[in-house]
Amino acid sequence: MSSKTKIVVLHMKEIIYTTIFVVLGILLLVLLAFMFSSKGEKHSSERSSYVPGVYTSTVTINNADLEVEVSVDSSHINAIRFSNLDESVTTMYPLMQPTIESIAEQVYQTQSLENIKYSEDSPYTSQVILNAIREALEKAEVPD
Repeated sequence: MSSKTKIVVLHMKEIIYTTIFVVLGILLLVLLAFMFSSKGEKHSSERSSYVPGVYTSTVTINNADLEVEVSVDSSHINAIRFSNLDESVTTMYPLMQPTIESIAEQVYQTQSLENIKYSEDSPYTSQVILNAIREALEKAEVPD
């Protein structure tokens, strides 16, 4: 009886490499499962929740403090306006009111501060107002 016995020789280096690749593969699968699982977590595409109320942020222009007032409910931005825009500031900066109205209209439609189009007449003013709105909304966000 002649049996052909096969002898397999494994080198320790091959065993170590195989073990490392198997562990990395399992780790990758666990990571992918964790990333794509949806256990009621907030995703970036969902709108953030707010604590209902009126939140303000201050903008200083030529020694005049203007308060940007943002009114929110639990999931929507309802109103954006200047709370103390006096006549002297309106006279010195005539583009302030139209700029905030334009930005507010875009925010109402999208409920987001992303992709806001600035007026060609007042890009700096638009940026200052948008930063003030962002600061007020940060105060309104529900803490994690």
